[in-house]
Amino acid sequence: MQETGSISIHTENIFPIIKKFLYSDHEIFLRELVSNAVDATQKLKSLAQLGEYQGEAGELKVTVSVDKEARTITISDRGIGMTAEEIKKYINQIAFSGATEFVEKYKDKDANAKDQIIGQFGLGFYSAFMVAKEVEIFSKSYKEGTEGAHWTCDGSTAYTIETTDKQERGTDVVLHVAEDSDEFLETARLRGILDKYCKFLPIPTEFEGEVINQTQPLWTKQPADLTDEDYVQFYQTLYPFSEPPLFWIHLNVDYPFNLTGILYFPKVKDELQLQRNKIQLYSRQVFITDEVKDVVPEFLMLLHGVLDSPDIPLNVSRSFLQADGNVRKINQYVTKKVADKLAEIFRKDRAGFEEKWSDIGLFIKYGMLSDEKFYDRAKDFALLQSVDGKFATINEYREQVQANQQDKNGQTVLLYTTDPEAQHAYVVAAQERGYDVLKLDGPLDSHFIGQLEQKLEKTTFKRVDAETVGKLIEKDETTESVLSDEEKTKLQELFAQAISNPAMQVQVEALSPQDAPVIITLPEFMRRMKDMQRVGGGGGMAMFGSFPDSYTVSINANSAVAQRVLKLEGEAATKLAKQAFDLALLAQGMLKGEALTQFVKRSAELLAAE
Repeated sequence: MQETGSISIHTENIFPIIKKFLYSDHEIFLRELVSNAVDATQKLKSLAQLGEYQGEAGELKVTVSVDKEARTITISDRGIGMTAEEIKKYINQIAFSGATEFVEKYKDKDANAKDQIIGQFGLGFYSAFMVAKEVEIFSKSYKEGTEGAHWTCDGSTAYTIETTDKQERGTDVVLHVAEDSDEFLETARLRGILDKYCKFLPIPTEFEGEVINQTQPLWTKQPADLTDEDYVQFYQTLYPFSEPPLFWIHLNVDYPFNLTGILYFPKVKDELQLQRNKIQLYSRQVFITDEVKDVVPEFLMLLHGVLDSPDIPLNVSRSFLQADGNVRKINQYVTKKVADKLAEIFRKDRAGFEEKWSDIGLFIKYGMLSDEKFYDRAKDFALLQSVDGKFATINEYREQVQANQQDKNGQTVLLYTTDPEAQHAYVVAAQERGYDVLKLDGPLDSHFIGQLEQKLEKTTFKRVDAETVGKLIEKDETTESVLSDEEKTKLQELFAQAISNPAMQVQVEALSPQDAPVIITLPEFMRRMKDMQRVGGGGGMAMFGSFPDSYTVSINANSAVAQRVLKLEGEAATKLAKQAFDLALLAQGMLKGEALTQFVKRSAELLAAE
């Protein structure tokens, strides 16, 4: 007997809405239908465990097949199946979701039932009409004495339903593919979709005679049962051809929300252009999205791996996360677990942690800059590295240098270089004074320095070329000049004339005779603003990035070169002053183009004259 009817919905135009607006990506029809088939199978397993199904379960699997000639895609399962009445209820009355009712019915009997059901969105089945001009359902319920049912719908609100001689328990959904969806008749296209969304479904899923999924992915197992090799192999499954991860965190929490997963620390290096969208979000082993910015804090987007939670709210198409209290709690939990893991590694294997610092330092600094709570946890294991390669925590380092690097105002001055090679002369000059120099050459270090200055009491940072070495850390000590005030004025005028550059502020200083004859410095404040502006940020100070440079040129009054320039007259004095200035430019990597050519030519002339 055949019955016809009209689907109980509030608008005649529901299918065009589904096709055009509900789902942003047509390929997810396969995810929805396979998920429904998995649900039906999970339900049968639950009923069998509860003793409410006494029959033979047999091999429980989901099968996807395609017939290009017939233009059909079929999704089959051997789950609980449906009677004709259940099809009318669950399929025709969109307001009811079979999955939701099942959970409601069994929530008190089986606490796990809820977490085993994927399809709690009543509209999931109707995603089929995005690619199909007609859909058929052949189903037979697990209940004894029931007949098979055959339902047909062409995408309008009209349907037919009749009995059928289907012998086996379960459901076959047959999609008659529309002309504008030919791509989904290609086996390679379907395999790609299954690999993306269904790779870790909890029920074996078969396509082209091959099981395409791992039913018990690593994150569903207990960490105690896994080896390091298991974690590395799983990482290669997720990210083929990637370098092995540094380490990982296995997440497993069931209160106040459900969350499992594995987060991997990749080798990041000092690059800001990092690959994102590497964390995959699942709901009960069904892939949802790799857009996890609401679940995971910004700085943790640098990690790779998998998060699986049935408690993350999704819109009806499962395409977008909807922020709520659970999302915020998960976000905070993940941050804490990451910080705890780093602290544990630091505590248990400091040497190993230091070896990995070049890979994880950027990540940790990014976290400290962007998350106040992470800063509070990370400040005890974040490392500073000296140019000699030694590591210390922030507090350790400050204590180590405090006695020797405190200025006359009681400020502890931490010296650093952003380029040990280019700033080598300045580094050596500082070391000869007994000072330690940090290497802070990463893309976030200008921001990191600013943060530390805000957090640490009476502490300031100075780059080694920000002042002449005697002024880097001002003490209550002075070096006497061998020149008279008149000679100083004359020397200053000679050099200013020879340099002839308004961006170079010439001054004469009483430095050690061993110091360089001419030293070029860029004041810390100005240089830092320019650095911050280059990597973005600096707030209202960003305007300094476009200011012209204003360097200080310090002429060492106690150097032999100063004495010699004063003894020479006219062009000879100018030539030597220019040569000494160009040497200082060369030391800073600032001598280029025509100026460099002239310097080389002048050097040759001076050598010949000697």
